Amino acid sequence: MGEPEELPPPADRAAERAAARARIEQQQTWVDVQIRRAMERGDFDNLPGAGKPIEGLGVEHDPEWWVKQLIEREKIAVLPPALQLRKDDAELDALLDRLGSEDEVREQVEDFNARVIRARYTPVDGPPLITMPRQVEETVAAWRSRRAARRAAIAAAAPPPTGSRRRWRWRRR
Repeated sequence: MGEPEELPPPADRAAERAAARARIEQQQTWVDVQIRRAMERGDFDNLPGAGKPIEGLGVEHDPEWWVKQLIEREKIAVLPPALQLRKDDAELDALLDRLGSEDEVREQVEDFNARVIRARYTPVDGPPLITMPRQVEETVAAWRSRRAARRAAIAAAAPPPTGSRRRWRWRRR
């Protein structure tokens, strides 16, 4: 076990405090100089909201203000589980259509089904859960047919190949 450290003499502690105070004062001076230089360069000119009152100033203090601003700025929707699953069910086909393989489609559908089943076995919070799990094979078959229809539409919209193209062949001499 080590011995307890000895405290420096009171004169040394006073000198340390004075040095720390001097550093803080110099730091404040340095910050003031940086702000003054930025103002001279015009870095603070034409900032958004210049000349307008600060939004929400004077209203009762809300400790959750930053969460509310984040939700508003990022357009985050916080829904009860039953409504979130209804929304996910309505958007599932569009999500699946962006996937490229059957394995990815199966994985997404199984994840959706697991969330529905988990919600069924938890206490109801909000509106009742009416969303049903999806049949995996039926959903994959529907995805396959939508993908085939999209490919056919793209092929029909593509211009026919022209026969006037000359094929180049490399010949050995």
